[in-house]
Amino acid sequence: MIKKHVTLFGQPATHACDGRCDKAWGIGNRPTTPPREGTTDDYAFLADDELGTAPIEGYGYEGGDCKPIDAKGPEDVNKWCIRACERAWMSPPGQPDATPNLPDYTTRFYNIAPHKRST
Repeated sequence: MIKKHVTLFGQPATHACDGRCDKAWGIGNRPTTPPREGTTDDYAFLADDELGTAPIEGYGYEGGDCKPIDAKGPEDVNKWCIRACERAWMSPPGQPDATPNLPDYTTRFYNIAPHKRST
C-alpha cells in the first residue's frame, strides 16, 4: 500500500492506494454493469479480472497531472491519483491517521452500499 500525507482544503489528510496503476481507469471511466433493474444509478464497477489493462493515456489530467504509469511510492502519487483514481482512499478531513480502507476490485464493487453483493 502506498500512503502519502497531503494537505487537502487546508486540512492534513492521508491518501492511500494499492499502486495498481495498470488497473486504474479513473472514477468516471472504469467500465460498469448496466444499472440494476428498477434503478437508474445503482450499478457495479467491473472487477479487475473482468477487465484488461487500463489505458495509460486518454483519461485526462487533474491539476495538470496525468495518470501515473507505475506508482511505486508516495513520490509517484499526484493530483490525478487524489482526484480521479477509483482505487484510492482519502482520510476524512483532519484525520490523517485514520486506517485506510481501500476499495476492493477483486469482485464487482457497487457504487451504492452495500458495495459487495451476492446478486
